[in-house]
Amino acid sequence: MSSLTETAILRFTRGHRLQHDRTRNLWLIQAPEKAFVADPVAAAILQQIDGQRTLANIIDDLATTYDAPRAAIAADVHTMLANLMAQKVLTA
Repeated sequence: MSSLTETAILRFTRGHRLQHDRTRNLWLIQAPEKAFVADPVAAAILQQIDGQRTLANIIDDLATTYDAPRAAIAADVHTMLANLMAQKVLTA
């Protein structure tokens, strides 16, 4: 089980960043010598990662923006971000 809690403040690890490719209209996670394409849902979540806001703030904003049940948003966001933490793309 992940130790990721809603009080966590996430940021990209050194060498990783989110970047918009305007030519292809894609969001990419840039990493040393590689890049990952973020689908629209992942991009919406990752754009909220700023190293200052808590996970709870991010979930609340997404639930409001997409007029979706907070519990459903929280489950999806938690799963995705915990996976990115396991891959050392994000840290708390």
